[in-house]
Amino acid sequence: MFRPEEMVKLDVITLNRYKDELLTYLHEAGLVEIRELDVKLAQRDAPNEYHRKAASYSITISRLVDFLRAHKKTSGGGLKEFFFPKEKPKRTYRYEGLEKLIKDVEDFLARVEPEIKAVEGKLSSLQTEIEKIKEAISTLELLSVFRLPVEYLRHSGLVEVNVGSVERVKLSALLDDLKKITEGRVAIVSKDAGDRALLVIANLSKDHDKVNSVLAKHSFERIEVPEGEGTPGELVGEYRRKLDAKLRELDDARKEAEKLAEKYYDDVVFYQELMENERDKANVLPKLARTNMTFALTGWLPRVDVPKVLKGIKKVTKGKAYINVREPSKEELEEIPIKLKNPRWARPFEMLTEMYGVPRYDEIDPTPIIAFTYSFFFGFMLTDFMYGLIVGIVAALLVKGHKKFDDGTYKFAYTLLISSFFTMLMGILFGSYFGNAADIVLQYITGNPNAHAWRIIDPLREPLPVLLAALGIGLAHLFVGYSIGFYLKWKNGDRKGAVFEQLPWVLIILSIAFFVTKNPSLVLGAKALFGVGIVLFAIGEIISNGGLAALMIISDFFGFVGTWLSYARLMALALATSGIAMVVNVLAAMVWGIKISVVPLGIVIGLIIFIGGQLFSTAINALGAFVHSLRLQYVEFFGTFYSGDGKPFNPFKAKREVSKLELKADGGA
Repeated sequence: MFRPEEMVKLDVITLNRYKDELLTYLHEAGLVEIRELDVKLAQRDAPNEYHRKAASYSITISRLVDFLRAHKKTSGGGLKEFFFPKEKPKRTYRYEGLEKLIKDVEDFLARVEPEIKAVEGKLSSLQTEIEKIKEAISTLELLSVFRLPVEYLRHSGLVEVNVGSVERVKLSALLDDLKKITEGRVAIVSKDAGDRALLVIANLSKDHDKVNSVLAKHSFERIEVPEGEGTPGELVGEYRRKLDAKLRELDDARKEAEKLAEKYYDDVVFYQELMENERDKANVLPKLARTNMTFALTGWLPRVDVPKVLKGIKKVTKGKAYINVREPSKEELEEIPIKLKNPRWARPFEMLTEMYGVPRYDEIDPTPIIAFTYSFFFGFMLTDFMYGLIVGIVAALLVKGHKKFDDGTYKFAYTLLISSFFTMLMGILFGSYFGNAADIVLQYITGNPNAHAWRIIDPLREPLPVLLAALGIGLAHLFVGYSIGFYLKWKNGDRKGAVFEQLPWVLIILSIAFFVTKNPSLVLGAKALFGVGIVLFAIGEIISNGGLAALMIISDFFGFVGTWLSYARLMALALATSGIAMVVNVLAAMVWGIKISVVPLGIVIGLIIFIGGQLFSTAINALGAFVHSLRLQYVEFFGTFYSGDGKPFNPFKAKREVSKLELKADGGA
């Protein structure tokens, strides 16, 4: 706790014949972050033909997955599936080398791909034909205004026919140009179609070039006349019958696709995952070095996992491997990947730390601290027992349903669940139950207009004590941050930074705390602490900024004051929550007594306003509490000591949702 996992450097040299099996073991174990080797006496490794095939088959299978997923019948879903998702069953694949896996995939594709492609091609062809028929129907309906047989609308020997449309404002000029260019040897039929005009233009074929130049000049848009005989209205019926037939064929083809999805989807997804993991393994090869007989890799792993990894490497290589595990040097501190290490209760809050950035190897992991402060600030801002209860119920259901996945939803819900307890506690202390709803109910039951739920203070009536409490909490929060900053700088050898950057604020905050007590015996000590703090602060500014020190002293001091005052948002959001809840209650009360005859319509409307308004208030205020609580951690608190510049631990790890490999290193035969 407070420190990331201890990391060690791993170097391995072994024979080339163990490469695939060793990389597969490390990939499945997911405990080592492989780094690029800096070598001069050996060459970089590279993917071979089987790795390239794996990448190619991964793309091929992904297309099959997309097709089958589009036609797979879905089941489940809804709220139950959201809260309690089902685990995907995993199939075991006995791994006997990449060459064998590629052969199995090729056999699978040879059996399945033609069948899927045939149905996919049929669907594509039918959809293309259907679109053409629909386009023909649309064209015929447009041409039906002419009431001419469609055969008259096509070219016929010496006569050329153009069917299309033009902007109505250009119609007159087009007609004049056509008659002029053809010397009157043209027949034109036109019909209005909104802001455009439909035209049938018949001219001699020998005038083709002249007519085309005029049509292009006036932006004439041609319409392709569908095949068939008879009037457009008569042909529409024939095309509709064709459309119905093709739609029935399409429906049958979709049923075929659904059967294929039911039959092959799980298998295709299984092999897709196998291939994608092989492609991921191939991506690490350029980081390795090799000779004709051997290859080498290097990387980082947590010290706690060293025995397991060494055992696996020795088993895979049959002991024929050089293995070196060493402590990181000072020069490598910035390169060490960071894996957070916290007790179970704080682990989900690592998500909040990682959103900002993981600590450097020589920094403190703030996760255990923000596990408390984030939850407490959230509760202080939301500060309503019933809102906390609603958030807690939703979060508890999500925690229960997603715990087995340990995914982002579980971690986020866990943070909300802990925060909901603080929300309910603050709601009790401030006497807030859907705002002042509890007071209204008590006054109605007892008949006492002054009756109210127990509370230590009403923030809406007495905001000043709440503001002072918020500022006191902020001061304590900043004190912890500056104290940690002082410790880290001193420990890491930056004594000047510790004394002139961190210590002044520690002393100033202590002096403020002593002044607030108003204890005469502490006043002298408070003045001394404040004076020493200001002097150290001023010296630090002079050392850092030279001639600009005078300006920076004022700027940085008031920057600290602004940071401290930022904690007033604890009070502001608490008041906002109570205020919005009270407004909802007032609106519900305004319509509560409305009746139409003997029907108590106001009660129904009032309940809708109350329930809907309070749920909306819960959601919007919980969002505000989440954002502003995070801000107090990231901006105010982390700004006192934390950089978050570490490199997250990114292990060489397989992604397994539907597959599982059986390896020799795991006990396979």
